[in-house]
Amino acid sequence: MLKEIKLVGWKSFVESTLYIDPLTIIIGANASGKSNTLDALLFLQRIASGVGIFQAINGDVNLPPIRGGIEWICHKSAKNFLLSVTLEGEIKTQDYRYQIEVQVNGIKAEVVHEELVSLKYGARSNVPKETKLFYTQPPEPLAPGIPAYFSTGSQGRGKRIDVNRSHAVLLQADVFNLRKEVQDGVRQVLTQLQQIFVFDPVPSHMRDYTPFSEKLKADGANIAGVLAALDDRRKAEVEQTLTNYLRALPERDIQRIWTEPVGKFQTDAMLYCEEGWSGNVSHTVDARGMSDGTLRYLAIVTAMLTRSPGSLLVIEEVDNGLHPSRAHVLIGMLRTLGKSREIDVIVTTHNPALLDAAGTRMVPFITVAHRDMQTGASLLSQLEDIQQLPKLMASGSLGQLSTAGKIEAALKQGTQG
Repeated sequence: MLKEIKLVGWKSFVESTLYIDPLTIIIGANASGKSNTLDALLFLQRIASGVGIFQAINGDVNLPPIRGGIEWICHKSAKNFLLSVTLEGEIKTQDYRYQIEVQVNGIKAEVVHEELVSLKYGARSNVPKETKLFYTQPPEPLAPGIPAYFSTGSQGRGKRIDVNRSHAVLLQADVFNLRKEVQDGVRQVLTQLQQIFVFDPVPSHMRDYTPFSEKLKADGANIAGVLAALDDRRKAEVEQTLTNYLRALPERDIQRIWTEPVGKFQTDAMLYCEEGWSGNVSHTVDARGMSDGTLRYLAIVTAMLTRSPGSLLVIEEVDNGLHPSRAHVLIGMLRTLGKSREIDVIVTTHNPALLDAAGTRMVPFITVAHRDMQTGASLLSQLEDIQQLPKLMASGSLGQLSTAGKIEAALKQGTQG
């Protein structure tokens, strides 16, 4: 699991850190930096999955660009950005820190520094012992590659291998014959970054018939195909869970959610819902007749049920399309399924009702994106670190404070002081 991500020179950030918990809620005004934070996670997932640095930013025929593309990926006039993530190791006493620095010149985006560090904690110390598993030196003039040094377990720089600057060294290192400690670290970090899933379900994309699929698409378009492709036992379990969670959403009684194969070859699928009314009247509706909010909610629950344990699910405007009175249902689902399926979740929201549904116990897990009043740079501050918070909460709920702009006002006073 990811523990934190540090953003330096990334889009609207000069330097700030997001701390990641089992359920992390990011709030903040428009253009405060929420989306830019999520874009950093998307970039890391792409480069760990084999996409080149430039293509991960600017997109290609099959991949949409990160918002703003290559022109807006660095902060203002900067030419470099750096992302650093801390991740859990396989044992409790070990973490990893992975860092990549990229230089951008408009038509290129290349690695200028990259390293992977093992952090081992002793029984009586909170300060870890650091071991560089690999690191790079500055590229030589006119050289197409960049020298990377991999730990051999002995003193000295380590084993030098010149690698391609257009792709992450982490990805390339997985194919080399390296020391086991290095191989284990590389694969552990690669796996965790690959399991980041930035999810933005689009209801209009979910209404048609879809082919059977193994993995959910980032827009949720193939939700029916993913559910239909599950083995019979798992399909029945997932559909029952979807039904149970959806029943708390609308006013009518949801009796069943399911998918069925359709077409001559039975390789496409459609999503169906049986809804009941008083007088024992029921109707079957397919995805074409479902509301946007229902489809988005079903897609989010499906993602929670089908992602691998250890995944990080990232959802922007998680409550979009849901009635405020159902915010507690959404929060409860994210907590319960996240814990049972061992999936961490990061969401953004503008909805005061969601903050009220989260309640005071979620305060340590809420991050506020805001702007520095002097420089305009985006900052990420933990809600519990606001000195005035106890006094503010005595005057109203989190949702009320957010609606009145009092949280942002307290942060402005802090940055000015």
